[in-house]
Amino acid sequence: MTDPKPMTSRLFPQEVRAINVGLAMFAEAPAAHGATVATLDWRPPAEGDRDIGLLLARLEDDPADPVGRQVADANAAALSRLLGAQPLLVDVRPASEAIGLVGRQLLHSGPPIPWNRMCGPVRGAIVGAILFEGWTSTAAQAEELAESGAIAFAPCHHHATVGPMAGVVSPSMPVVVVENAPGGTRAHATLNEGLGKVLRFGAYDASVLERLRWFRDVLGPTLSATLQASGPIDLRSLTGQALQMGDEGHNRNIASTSLFVRMLAPWIVRTTEATAAASVLDFLRGNDHFFLNLSMAACKSALDAAHGIPGSSVVTAMTRNGVDFGIRLSGTGDRWFTSPVGVPDGLYFPGYGPEDANPDLGDSAITETFGIGGFAMAAAPAIVRFVGGTAADALEFTRLMGRITLGRNPAYALPSLAFAGTPTGIDARRVVDSGIAPVINTGIAHRQAGIGQIGAGIARAPLGCFSEGIRELAASVGLAAGGTVNGHTATARSDR
Repeated sequence: MTDPKPMTSRLFPQEVRAINVGLAMFAEAPAAHGATVATLDWRPPAEGDRDIGLLLARLEDDPADPVGRQVADANAAALSRLLGAQPLLVDVRPASEAIGLVGRQLLHSGPPIPWNRMCGPVRGAIVGAILFEGWTSTAAQAEELAESGAIAFAPCHHHATVGPMAGVVSPSMPVVVVENAPGGTRAHATLNEGLGKVLRFGAYDASVLERLRWFRDVLGPTLSATLQASGPIDLRSLTGQALQMGDEGHNRNIASTSLFVRMLAPWIVRTTEATAAASVLDFLRGNDHFFLNLSMAACKSALDAAHGIPGSSVVTAMTRNGVDFGIRLSGTGDRWFTSPVGVPDGLYFPGYGPEDANPDLGDSAITETFGIGGFAMAAAPAIVRFVGGTAADALEFTRLMGRITLGRNPAYALPSLAFAGTPTGIDARRVVDSGIAPVINTGIAHRQAGIGQIGAGIARAPLGCFSEGIRELAASVGLAAGGTVNGHTATARSDR
């Protein structure tokens, strides 16, 4: 007679508990015979790339190694600048004055890209900006002008600026001015338009242009006058409060917007004519996302302070233009490392699906680069109702991001994690070594200009651009592919 007991019970008197490292199929046989198997989410360092693995070994913190010591000191300096940032909202000015945009210049989100490679929403936003500026009178003429080469296009990041989704900025648009005095940096962002038909999704009908003119003529000047009367607003303090009220600083900004309006409302009433004050307060009350652009500028001002430190592997920008995903590292100057960008995995509004979605776009991943947004999802479990997943997933995302960052920011305490700070300082070495991609919670745009947002979800940064960044960082400190240092062969350290 066949023994009915599982094989493991006959071979071992006690329950077998196993850890599977490797292919998931290795766990199937023992599990089928009654063993309890935990599968470890493990992958080879640097996805098995030997050359990158050797470079990572030499870039590791090691006080006995001059290269390792340089990288460790550089990263410590970068993290110190991130944690010490104190972004203050000081003004709202036209982009021509605040940024210095002159002539026919337009900024866009993401790494550099020419007109002929731009995606639908970015092209639509550019057409809208041209019409808003009065450079042409019809959309067809605007497209011809953009294609002619008469418009100077540049990434927002090249002008200390960030913009959500298409991210288009033109000279007459009002932008927020955020100063980070400890870092000696200043950053800018457009004003958030709210939901519906908006320029950032490529819409440019009469309602969009009318709103942009109201921003230029009423909202921008009102906010500027208000800030002159009230004084600067401490965005770090405000964000820290909002994270303890259910925001995460990217896709959920209800608390931060409410706090911001509460602080400004008395000053708006004191400094603005009644009709204009009422229209501004009505707009702010109806736009739960207004604080997002302020949050982005605050993060940009902090990250620019940490940029340009030789030897640092800290990521100082992550951004998308709907075609390419681009990153910059502190220690590699202003060079962009790019990979094709994918479509986020998320929830879609009724009537839409992945086939309608544009690949991810926007500078708003600057929030994750700094350590909020997707990195702070533990603060905002309700966000999963918008981007998908569960409350447990929100906690796990924040915990996971702690494995690829250098420290935690005590200014942004997370109640659900015993008031631990948000993971801060993405280390490109840890990303490549672990294979853990930075997570970004994001809106999903329709691939056609003007249709707008069709969902929201989770995007993960492609790993290829981080590997290329590590190669360039290694070269900048004298390492070469294959693990050589100034012509001498290097080997992986045994303590890795």
